This record gives sequence, structure tokens and C-alpha cells, in this order.
Amino acid sequence: MIRTFRRLLILALAMAPLAAVPATAQEGAGANKEMPRASTGGAQTLEDILARQRGQQIDDDFRREAVGDPARAAAIAAQLGTLGGASDSEVFRALRYGSADVTVSAKGAAAGIVIQDSGMWWLELREGPLLEWGGWLLVAMIAVVAVYLVVRGPIRIEGEKTGRMILRFTAIERFSHWLLAGSFILLGLTGLIVLFGRVALIPVFGKDFFSDIALASKWIHNNVAWAFIVALVMVFVCWVVHNVPNRADLVWLAKGGGLFSKHVHPPARKFNAGQKIIFWIVIILGISISASGLSLLFPFEMPMFAKTFEVLNALGLPQLVGMGELQTTMTPHEEMQYAQLWHTVVAFVFMAIIIAHIYLGSVGMEGAFESMESGEVDMQWAKEHHSLWYEEVVAEEQAAASRESPATPAE
Repeated sequence: MIRTFRRLLILALAMAPLAAVPATAQEGAGANKEMPRASTGGAQTLEDILARQRGQQIDDDFRREAVGDPARAAAIAAQLGTLGGASDSEVFRALRYGSADVTVSAKGAAAGIVIQDSGMWWLELREGPLLEWGGWLLVAMIAVVAVYLVVRGPIRIEGEKTGRMILRFTAIERFSHWLLAGSFILLGLTGLIVLFGRVALIPVFGKDFFSDIALASKWIHNNVAWAFIVALVMVFVCWVVHNVPNRADLVWLAKGGGLFSKHVHPPARKFNAGQKIIFWIVIILGISISASGLSLLFPFEMPMFAKTFEVLNALGLPQLVGMGELQTTMTPHEEMQYAQLWHTVVAFVFMAIIIAHIYLGSVGMEGAFESMESGEVDMQWAKEHHSLWYEEVVAEEQAAASRESPATPAE
């Protein structure tokens, strides 16, 4: 559990925009380094094997360098069937540690890696704590929203509706929002199917059903990802100017936005402080999950984590929390493992936040859904929830009316 926590802590350090978990734990490194191997003739001991399975770092130079030497091979006349200067185990050792002279027909850095055995920690984390903690995070957020609905209830329009509607969101703004929302929901559902399928779907529906739905989910996930990226750019362009923090946001935050008490409506412009926080979370997490997603869509072509770890080491962040320096030399397969883990962690956090956003944008606040459905809101709603923006709109309408109907000059 401690080792798992340490891995997830390193993932959190690279939030802007990327991060990951440490490749190996550091416990026991000193003890293993001095471990006598006289009883095995210099070969690895049982404790070496167990430590490596636990994910601990050991001094394996005694194996890393034992890859044979053709110069020590028997002479041609005296070979009598010998394999030469390297035994089978020495050849496989050289392949494992990347010191063998390998020639492959396929191109790419990953093709030359014949043996890659550093993925057990990734598999254990993915099938254990990642599923458990991520699942409970979503359940906890749903429970919080349900409790809030029961205790606080929907946020109603307190004043009398005027029946006069004003434009809040244009057609392009609504299209951008729904494209982002729709693609995100599809990506979330298909991602959960692939991640939880083995433990949740196979026992209920069987392997054949899961095979079909997993294949369809993968196709949807890979292709809808492009719509999400396009929508993310569109949302940023449409709303970034309205999401710059200002002094009114401090007042809104100080009063809790009126979310926890009735008859409280802090002044706000087109977007209040809470909406601005959601906006920047969506942009930052959206960029991060898109980057790791592109790395997964194009395997071995977009390595990012070794460079990210170099930056973190230079900043001293891992050392600050007692983790030591992070690994900066990775195989292409390790890069993919980190990308998959980071993609999943960000997705869980993203989905938990969006669950709260969906509640407030639908049943949680009267009039909020209509603003994104038709683009218009009642003037009373605007006056209560975005009074500063309401005043700007009214002033613009009055100015436009005065330009269209200039005063008649006196005779």
C-alpha cells in the first residue's frame, strides 16, 4: 500500500500538464547491494528474485554484465558443439538489459526490445488500486451530489419571472459546449467499459459479449477523441476572455456563490468564480488527457515522461517529498505504461468534477439548462445569478436602442 501511494504521489507532481509514478521503489536498495552471493557462486539469490518481484531496486550489475564474451570462446578445433562465448542464459540476459547486438526487420525504437520485464508494477497498479480508488472516487462524488440535492435542494429563481428572454450563449458557443460534453461522455463510458470490463462485465455477460463491446468501445474511444480535442480548442477560443479572474470573483468565493445558503446572490459577470474554476480545470485536464491520449494513439512515437521526470528532478520536487530522483531513462514500453496510467488517473478526476458540473447545469439550478439549450435566459435569472453581466447587457440594449432612435432635434 505504501509503495502504491508513493507511485500515485509522483503522478500528482506532473499535473501541468503531465506526470507519472516512479518506476521502482527504493526500499531495500542498500541491503541488496551488499548481499553476499557466495552460496550461489555469484548468481542471483532467492532474496534477489523476491526483491525484484516486490518492485524493489537491487544492484544487478552481477547479472547485467554477465552476458558472455565471444573472445573467450573455445578455438574452432576444440569447440565440439559449444555455443561459443555466450550461453543461452547470457544471451537472454543481454537481451533483457539492452546490451545485445539486435538486428530486426521492423523499424522503430520499440522493435529492437525483445525482452521487457518492467511492467508488473504497472499491471498490479492498473488492476488493483487504480480500479478501486478510481471507482470509489466516482461513487463518492455521486453520493456528495445526492446529499447536496437532499439538503440544499435545487437552486430556484427567487424573484418573479419576467417572461423577457435575453441571449446568453450564441449558436457557436452552444455547439462547442455540446460537442465537448457529448464527446466527453462517450469517452468516459467507453473508457470505463475497457477498464472495468474484466471485473464487472465478463462475470455477468461472459467473454464473448465483452469481446464485442470492448472492440466497439475501443473504436469509439479512438475516433471520438478527435472531436473532443477540436471541441476543447473551440471552447477555449469562445470563452477564455470571459474567464479571466477579477475582483468580483473574490466576493463570490467569500459568499460561497450562494450554493450553501438561500437568498444570497453574489455579483458576477458572464461567468462566476465557480464557473471559471471549472473552465480552467477542463482546459488543463483536457490538454493533459489529450496529450497522453495521443501518445497512446501513436504508440512509441510520442515519449513524454522521461523528459517530464528530468524537469521534475531539476526543480527538486521529487526530492522535496522524499522520493529521490525519478528515472529519466525509459524503454518505449515504459513510456506507454506511464501514459496509460496518467491518462486513467486524469480521466477519473475529470469525470468526478464533471459529475458535479452536470448536476448544477441541469436539475441543480433552475434555468441553467435552458441557457445552453436555447441560449436564452429569463432576465430575472440573469439578474439574480449574473448581475454584473445583466447590467452590461441592459446597458448595451439601451445604447443600441438610442442609436436606432435618435432624439428629434428641437425646432
